[in-house]
Amino acid sequence: MASGGSAIRGSRVGAGPMGEQDRGYHAERIAVSYWDIHGNETVRHFSASLPDDEIPATIDSPQSGLPAGRDKANPPSLTKLEPYKTHLAYVKERRTEQEAADLLDEALQALRTRRGRIAAK
Repeated sequence: MASGGSAIRGSRVGAGPMGEQDRGYHAERIAVSYWDIHGNETVRHFSASLPDDEIPATIDSPQSGLPAGRDKANPPSLTKLEPYKTHLAYVKERRTEQEAADLLDEALQALRTRRGRIAAK
């Protein structure tokens, strides 16, 4: 009777000897704590050789989705979110009603010229 499976029961394919000496060098790292406005703490780990100015000052808290900062006493507050704007809203910010009417007249005139129906004004 043949048994199908691993030659050594309980071992994984590619499993090697345990221990860090066989798995490579473990880089030094630092733990940085971030707090959101509700007091939730999130710890992120960074390389110890990373300069302090490259470590982010704020992150998004995974617990609440709010911004979290490194100062526990003064966590960042939620910034006011702008409502979604449509394309038309952005266009209306850039153009006045008169400019829009002039552009529409130019576009209609060009369309009529292309189709051979020039309207006399």
